Amino acid sequence: MVARPYWKGQLRLALVSIPVEIYSATKSGASVAFRQIHEPSGKPVKYLKSVPGIGPVDTDDIMKGYEYEKGNFVLLEEDELNAVRLESKKTLELTLFVPADDIDITYYEKPYYVVPADDLATEAFIVLREALKRTKMVGLGQLAMRGREYVVSVKPCGKGLVMETLRYADELAKAQSYFSDIPADKPDAELLELAESLIAKKTGDFDAGAFKDRYIDALKDLVARKLRAKGRKIVAEDEPEAASGKGNVIDLMAALKKSLEKPEDKRGTAAKPVATTRTKKSAAKKRA
Repeated sequence: MVARPYWKGQLRLALVSIPVEIYSATKSGASVAFRQIHEPSGKPVKYLKSVPGIGPVDTDDIMKGYEYEKGNFVLLEEDELNAVRLESKKTLELTLFVPADDIDITYYEKPYYVVPADDLATEAFIVLREALKRTKMVGLGQLAMRGREYVVSVKPCGKGLVMETLRYADELAKAQSYFSDIPADKPDAELLELAESLIAKKTGDFDAGAFKDRYIDALKDLVARKLRAKGRKIVAEDEPEAASGKGNVIDLMAALKKSLEKPEDKRGTAAKPVATTRTKKSAAKKRA
């Protein structure tokens, strides 16, 4: 099945306009979907749109409304919404170029692939792509899609371009409100060196395919066991006590050194935590 473009229009750089198509760069994974079930009958629960004091209503009678004051709405028809004129509905103009490192990672939202719409657009598309590569810059602009206008970044990606939607400044919580209680202390030099050695030991090339969604696999296994149990409740397996919480006596130096001695773990699998004093005592009590 041929993918349908998410957006079609012009990618503009000053007086140069390049016809492009934009495709979503993400797809839904192999998720496990659950539905709400009425237990006595075993049938799925359905949802009806209803109005207080009236009950269920026909979908043809539903309009979009904006609450301009408490309990009062202005109703808008679909063609009225479509009539809102924004140049960014059809044109993505790159108005600013910045180094990629200037954009904080927390602003990035969702990626899209950008390709030339036809053969005539290819030459200008390649020129823009290579100029971005050589200057190591990211182009910024605004684009209207699906009922809102986004700030977007455009940068090279292989033979094409990747566009990423960015969050607006007022959509992000200030980091300082979360980080204010973290002390600005300098770590012990030897501890820092051990941590750097551990990072160096686990350094490698990024391969997204090396990571699997283990939670999905566990859910599928649970469903299979539930089917074999013919409706009987599945008893959860005991988990090892977590090495966390206030009051744990952790020898950080010993933990880092022991981590360096461990054989290399496979990517995408969690290494077992180094036991803390509390964990060791708990294990001893269980054995007793």
